[in-house]
Amino acid sequence: MSLPRLLVPAALALLAACAQQPQRTVELDGESECPKRLVVGQSMTLTLPSNPTTGYRWLVHNPASEILRSLGPEVYNSPEQAGLVGSGGLSTWRFQAKAAGEGHLILVYQQPWAPEVRPVQTFDCAIRVQ
Repeated sequence: MSLPRLLVPAALALLAACAQQPQRTVELDGESECPKRLVVGQSMTLTLPSNPTTGYRWLVHNPASEILRSLGPEVYNSPEQAGLVGSGGLSTWRFQAKAAGEGHLILVYQQPWAPEVRPVQTFDCAIRVQ
């Protein structure tokens, strides 16, 4: 067999193997993207709109710790182009799928000093790790 005839099947096999690999990091920007499926070892970044100047913050109510591992604390960024005091920004959390199973990642948007007051907003995402 000629070299080109050998390379074509090898290249197709390599492309098929690459196509089956999950994305290294999954981006999650809202409940509309839920439920979410992950593979053990895969990372997930969650980004939600936030405005701590109002006294409200996203609090992790249920971290789905049986299937997810937190990769650090919340990181808050305000858009530089806004330039307005009190303007909102984005809160971001990073997680890694640590074990197969199912769970719910739940965050609540409320004032941390008033846990008895009902949250203004709740983020609830079903997660399945394979």
